[in-house]
Amino acid sequence: MAKECYLCKRSSKMSLSRSHSMVKTKRRVYPNLQTKKIEGKKRDVCTRCLRVMSKLAA
Repeated sequence: MAKECYLCKRSSKMSLSRSHSMVKTKRRVYPNLQTKKIEGKKRDVCTRCLRVMSKLAA
């Protein structure tokens, strides 16, 4: 299963790692996904969406 947010479809992106000598190598940066029950099913949701959901619920 892809590492993707259920609500906003946010997924991984490419970034560069820099060593001390400034050599760059590609690496993946993943979204901060948390498991949350939505509509009775466990879904992976990013923390940005969780924050918006808690603001709308209050």
